[in-house]
Amino acid sequence: MILDHLENMHKYLKIHPAMMAAVEFLETVDLDGFTSGRREISGDKIFALATTGQGRGLTEAKLEYHKKHIDIEYAVSGIDNIGWKPLSRCCCQEGEYDIESDVTFFSDAPDTWFGLVPQTFAVFFPEDAHAPLAVNGLLHKIMIKLLI
Repeated sequence: MILDHLENMHKYLKIHPAMMAAVEFLETVDLDGFTSGRREISGDKIFALATTGQGRGLTEAKLEYHKKHIDIEYAVSGIDNIGWKPLSRCCCQEGEYDIESDVTFFSDAPDTWFGLVPQTFAVFFPEDAHAPLAVNGLLHKIMIKLLI
């Protein structure tokens, strides 16, 4: 997992070949205007999802992980509380892996929580179980999915 400020995102370009496209997208998109839906950056290989609304709260947020994608989560406004736990320490899987949505959920409690404040991003790799949208308030967030 990586947690940093958008101005430092260029430091992480070598972690994945599509990282530059993600950086360019966040630097050029109208962040305030992209409030919901999906935008293709490079077909199904790189795409962005925007969400604006009420968070789930700490008790409703579930750990999840993705086998085929790296998630980059960026806070536009509001503070997203996100839980994190290494996938290797997760033991309470809920249901089967959903191949179409590329997600598995866990009922484990996160090892730690952090606040994703505006103009910061978090990168989650397949080995990172994370519980996003745990804020009780309003949030505007953009998530970029990079196919591994």
